[in-house]
Amino acid sequence: QLQLVESGGGLVQPGGSLRLSCTASGFTLDDYTIGWFRQAPGKEREGISCISSSGSGTSYGDSVKGRFTISRDNAKNTIYLQMNSLKPEDTAVYYCAADWVPSGYSTYCSFRDFRDFRSWGQGTQVSVSS
Repeated sequence: QLQLVESGGGLVQPGGSLRLSCTASGFTLDDYTIGWFRQAPGKEREGISCISSSGSGTSYGDSVKGRFTISRDNAKNTIYLQMNSLKPEDTAVYYCAADWVPSGYSTYCSFRDFRDFRSWGQGTQVSVSS
């Protein structure tokens, strides 16, 4: 059974850093694009980053570009989101999600349509406040 579990959220001061983890089980990362999304109270779900099934392709939303970095560890079947220079507007529940890639290997990823991602984790809360 395909499962995703996020961890690493918490409360941090503005300008601080956090690293989120998304541990996958029941499938191999080589066949899936993994995306990170977030949702703040009263706001729509926002795609912020993704990593391709090959692991070589990444993409970032404008709101996090230059501050967040996505990566993965195949040995641990885990995807990371390193978040630096955090701002109060980064406060949200963060989710990772998986999108199956029929061809298996791809250097491209997109998070533009969250409906492409069929499997989701339970989310982890990130709060940025002084």
